[in-house]
Amino acid sequence: MASRYENNETYKTDDNRTVYNTRIYPNIPKKNSDIYVVSQTGDRLDSLANQFYSNSSLWWIIATANNIHDASLSVTDGTVLRIPIDHNEIINNFRNK
Repeated sequence: MASRYENNETYKTDDNRTVYNTRIYPNIPKKNSDIYVVSQTGDRLDSLANQFYSNSSLWWIIATANNIHDASLSVTDGTVLRIPIDHNEIINNFRNK
């Protein structure tokens, strides 16, 4: 499973917890293959990722492509979202950064 935390630097806190450093994908270029959807009641980034990528943990691709940086996975009804279809290419580019 492709994790957005893969290859991230970590550090230990004083109470011995592992904390991941922030890593932000810089840009996901628009492509002709991208799909655009209008969100409906109950849509969430993770459920959309599961629908389009068969993997809910890839929600961060949709969030990054749409410049969504808040902590919520929920999406306001009627929001037009770009869904990059070539998620494997995005993941490979992310790993190589």
